[in-house]
Amino acid sequence: MRLLRVATCNLNQWAMDFDTNLRNVKESIKRAKAAGAVIRVGPELELTGYGCEDHFLEQDTTAHAWECLKDILTGDYTDNILCSIGMPVIFNSVRYNCQVFCLNRKIIMIRPKMSLANDGNYREFRWFSAWTFKGEIVDFQLPVEVSEAISQDTVPFGYGYMRFIDVSLAAETCEELFTANAPRIDLALNGVEVFMNASGSHHQLRKLNLRIDSIRSATQTCGGVYMYANQQGCDGGRLYYDGCCCIAVNGDLVGQGSQFSLKDVEVLDALVDLDAVSSYRASVSSFREQASHKTNVPFVKVPYKLCQPFRSGMVPTSPVEIMYHCPEEEIAFGPSCWLWDYLRRSQASGFLLPLSGGADSSSVAAIVGCMCQLVIKDIEKGDEQVKADALRIGQYKDGAIPMDSRELAKRLFYTVYMGTENSSEDTRSRAKRLAEEIGSFHLNVPIDSIVSAFLSLFETLTGKRPRYKVDGGSNTENLGLQNIQARIRMVLAFMMASLMPWVHNKSGFYLVLGSSNVDEGLRGYLTKYDCSSADVNPIGSVSKQDLRAFLRWAAIHLKYSSLAEVEAAPPTAELEPIRANYNQLDEIDMGMTYEELSIYGRLRKIFRCGPVSMFQNLCHSWCGRLSPSEVADKVKHFFKYYAINRHKMTVLTPSYHAESYSPEDNRFDLRQFLYNSRWPYQFRKINELVQEMDKDGKWGTSAEGKLGAQTGAQGTGMGVVAAGSANPSAGF
Repeated sequence: MRLLRVATCNLNQWAMDFDTNLRNVKESIKRAKAAGAVIRVGPELELTGYGCEDHFLEQDTTAHAWECLKDILTGDYTDNILCSIGMPVIFNSVRYNCQVFCLNRKIIMIRPKMSLANDGNYREFRWFSAWTFKGEIVDFQLPVEVSEAISQDTVPFGYGYMRFIDVSLAAETCEELFTANAPRIDLALNGVEVFMNASGSHHQLRKLNLRIDSIRSATQTCGGVYMYANQQGCDGGRLYYDGCCCIAVNGDLVGQGSQFSLKDVEVLDALVDLDAVSSYRASVSSFREQASHKTNVPFVKVPYKLCQPFRSGMVPTSPVEIMYHCPEEEIAFGPSCWLWDYLRRSQASGFLLPLSGGADSSSVAAIVGCMCQLVIKDIEKGDEQVKADALRIGQYKDGAIPMDSRELAKRLFYTVYMGTENSSEDTRSRAKRLAEEIGSFHLNVPIDSIVSAFLSLFETLTGKRPRYKVDGGSNTENLGLQNIQARIRMVLAFMMASLMPWVHNKSGFYLVLGSSNVDEGLRGYLTKYDCSSADVNPIGSVSKQDLRAFLRWAAIHLKYSSLAEVEAAPPTAELEPIRANYNQLDEIDMGMTYEELSIYGRLRKIFRCGPVSMFQNLCHSWCGRLSPSEVADKVKHFFKYYAINRHKMTVLTPSYHAESYSPEDNRFDLRQFLYNSRWPYQFRKINELVQEMDKDGKWGTSAEGKLGAQTGAQGTGMGVVAAGSANPSAGF
């Protein structure tokens, strides 16, 4: 029996912070060695941080990575342990994303990434090239400083594997796990038993099962041990890397790390039986047949033993039950951990949230409350780094220690209800009760006098005073009156965030939190430069439907009972006067339901549908419920306002990425922001299709369309596309 103790890890790295990154790498190696592991794999690009982006184009970034690696190699960190360390490497003037394998203060091999991630949030081809030379391993001349420090001139560079005396090992890097012709297939046929995947994979709702399934499938098909490492946390951008390092053997998971955590370092180890891998492979006739006439893969011979023989009391690690969070838990924990990283690394003193008492801002408040609860739990568990950060941010003095989440929230979380004559007592009281449950420092700030001052100035300048539509005003007047309320709130929020710490004799500043959701962004149902404009937004990529489910969950599990009442209330901006016969409602304003918006968003982004193909798919999905002309009206209504409001995405507050149909313009959803909102050609084609379908008379006989068949979307939420207000405002 050949037994092998292996270790993988989650590291909370920070792009371009080499001190933090190096410290975490060293700590993970120490813990792996303390556990008795002889192999340690770390995340992709762990020395620099994955999210350096255009900093990768700077020679300094690669040079600093080599300096950090030299620091590791000149210490005792790699003594008797094979370490895979992720960093950029420049070879023949070409930059590669590499895993560097080190053992006993020497570099054994450098493996460049062969399949780069280049869609969605990823732009690796902008900074790196893929290694395309499969048939050879070449010599790489080490930088002079490194060469002299470790007395080694060259190192094998390229695609291949390491053949030790008693085990063969190889690497995959992140995206290579998911490719059709994955490297591990040929490697397994060449006898490689252990695969090490260094990854930089971000969180997305309902995504983890796809990753875990791929890892299990990789070893179920070919047999073997698969070690997966990942970053965890906010490394300086919109993404939250969601950890979940794991170890799989022959299709079973024998170890799984946390998906969401405040820890900087988490190490996972397992004792694996390599003879079980050989036995598994030998029992599959198709594997034996393919391995007998394989394509040879080059290798590096390493005269060193890693395995240990069987001894009494040594038992290979047993399979574990896979842990998946429900979407409501993902919304609670992912953005909470992201906000904590952002807060402690920005040197801010806390957060300020315009709290309206509605679903969106209440969700953000609950997430901050959840963050405070997680901080207290980790302090109770003895996490000294979390404790030190909490003491510094909360500005505790005289030996005081954070012991209660509500008390911590009082120190670092301001909530402000900025009401007008259009605000209801219901939202005002809901905001106050929620603030009390969370523990935030809450203010009720009437802003009617500020609104009135603006209107008086406008009247002095123009001789006219605008009126609301319910009072006989035009759509233009109505919209202007709503927008000035929304924009005043933004200005006041930033003013209070900068000055309230001073008022309370605290140092620093507060970060303003935004609270618009992904569906509002898609439709443009928000005022440009209103309270959707903030420093960061933890829910900007979460759908309204998911947020409502989260509110129901949080009312029970976070013990914020007032959220149940918030969730039950109909969404309203409260920017127009309330009358006996009129109450402003979001879905009436938009001319579509939030449920419909989610459907439009998924078809537009995930299934890459333009107006015509969206119409065709919805004709199938909504067959028997709406006529072709009604479907056409809905599709044209959506695309009209999507086009009119797309410019708002250019100034969208940086938001936690959680949803695959996010319209975020900066990195994820790259499109123009000036459209012909009449869509003359596309809408004409839709009209022609409607006429053909009406003439054909076959409407109502089709099967489910793409959306129903492939995404499992719940319901259709048939809302009336009425005249609908052109109002793009939302929030209060």
